Amino acid sequence: MRLSLQVQYAVCGIFDLAYNGQGRPVQVRVIGERQEIPTRYLEQIFQRLRKAELVISKRGPGGGYTLARPPTEVTLRDIVEAVEGPLEGAPGAEGQRTSEFRPDFVWPDLARRMGEVLAETTLETLCREAARAAVPRAGADAYTYQI
Repeated sequence: MRLSLQVQYAVCGIFDLAYNGQGRPVQVRVIGERQEIPTRYLEQIFQRLRKAELVISKRGPGGGYTLARPPTEVTLRDIVEAVEGPLEGAPGAEGQRTSEFRPDFVWPDLARRMGEVLAETTLETLCREAARAAVPRAGADAYTYQI
C-alpha cells in the first residue's frame, strides 16, 4: 500500500514537530528544511492539521506550530483523516461508481483494518522508534562549543 505524498509529508511534518519541537513553537520553514519538503506545500498541509485540531499556530516573533495534544493522543489515523478525509470514504463507498462484477465488498473491511492499524500507532510510538533507530534530533549538538 502506498500513502499519498500529502499524507507522507503530513506525517513527516507532525513527527518533526513532536520529535524536535519539545513543546516549543516551530516554524513550517524550519520543518520543511529538515524534512526536505517545500515550505508552501507544507503550509497547506499544516492548515489542514490545524483545522483538525492536531496542531496549534502561534503568530509573531517566536511563533510557529505546536502539537495541540500530547503525542500519546495523536495517531496516524488522525493525521491521514486530517489530510484525506474519513477512511470510510474508501472505494465502493456510498455514491461511488459500482458494478455487480466488482469485489466492492472488500473496501469497507479493508478501510476498517487500515484504520485500526493507523489508530494503534501514535506520535509517541514514532518518536520512540526514531530514538531507537538513532534518528538525530535537531539541535542535539547545539551545546557543543569549540574554542
